[in-house]
Amino acid sequence: MAHCCSDNEYDSMAKSVEEARAAILASSPALTDTDVLHLTAALGRVLAEDLCAPQPVPAWPNSAMDGYALRSSDGEKPRQLIGHCFAGHPFTGVVGPGECVRIMTGAVLPEGADSVLIQEQAEIQDKTILPQQRPAPGANIRQTGEDLQPGVEALHAGTLLRPAQLALLASLGIAEVKVFRRLRVAFFSTGDELRPLGSTLEAGQIYDSNRYALQGMLQRLGCEILDLGRILDNPEHLEKTLQQAAGMADLVISTGGVSVGDADYIAELLGRIGSIDFWKMNMKPGRPLAFGQLGEATFFGLPGNPVSTMVTFYQFVQPCILKRMGKSTPWTPSVLKLPLAHPLKKKPGRTDFQRGVLISGENGLQVAGVGQQASHIMSGLAHADCLIILAAEADAAPAGSLVEVQLLEGLV
Repeated sequence: MAHCCSDNEYDSMAKSVEEARAAILASSPALTDTDVLHLTAALGRVLAEDLCAPQPVPAWPNSAMDGYALRSSDGEKPRQLIGHCFAGHPFTGVVGPGECVRIMTGAVLPEGADSVLIQEQAEIQDKTILPQQRPAPGANIRQTGEDLQPGVEALHAGTLLRPAQLALLASLGIAEVKVFRRLRVAFFSTGDELRPLGSTLEAGQIYDSNRYALQGMLQRLGCEILDLGRILDNPEHLEKTLQQAAGMADLVISTGGVSVGDADYIAELLGRIGSIDFWKMNMKPGRPLAFGQLGEATFFGLPGNPVSTMVTFYQFVQPCILKRMGKSTPWTPSVLKLPLAHPLKKKPGRTDFQRGVLISGENGLQVAGVGQQASHIMSGLAHADCLIILAAEADAAPAGSLVEVQLLEGLV
């Protein structure tokens, strides 16, 4: 059931975004159960233990450039070319005075050499190399353990494993990792007016879009997803669904039914079969928000308007999920400060999350609103790449003023 909020009035009983987020995070214990996975299955999971380097990285001194391995003490004297070495195929001899070895990037530095002369600084005459610049000791060499020394912590518990982290672990020869299990999240939407895709809409009916948004956001966070479908505005059916969800999930999300309409049952049911902490927010969009516990499960009742659903998810549900899945701080979205390309309308009273787009021009990176900002206009959010945050006490923002910006691609 979707209901519009009144626009900008301040409610002294409502929580601020910061207060709500702090309360939610304080009530969001991290998982303790773990899985052991091969690196190929560990993307998006959270590391459950500290990992130290078992050997130095790099394991041997090697060349950072294509060129010639030689002794720097010979200065700019000509060098006799005595061999070649490639990555994986070391030169087995010793580089003596007046000698050099052709070396390629990544190849092990030959014994006796202490410098690599890059090929652009060498003149070649048959098998004689004439340095065009005096070689410096250690030049263009990756030293043993330059990246990591043995026993040094490579990654700490709570690290979210992305491609760079997996590559680091692979470079250490680590094939399996202990990670926290996936967070199980059950979700459903409520409202008699909702219809599945493919059906014909009658007057007053809308397609159930929120579940697709939730599924996408949860999937990108790596959760185990339990879609309970569309639930009619029936108290007995809703109560049964809430109890079912609480028994199967770590976190339960509903959309719709948390406002003040006659058919909004979620808050009342949650107060009876669980515990509710608050459900009025001093923000726009997304004023109605239920948060509490259903048994051992954390519960979020999100507003039904689609933009409100996604904005409240980004601000409250995602930080909760990141903490619960074992990720170390930060759990909240990063904020940039950028100048406005055009003025934005706003009345003081509530924190406003307006949909925006980044603009790159002669004056650098700027941000602009996407047009209509009502909570039912999903096309604006679909075309946006960021959220522009205007503080509760702020008035209209003029062009050129600095505003806080959350990048949507960085949210999920």
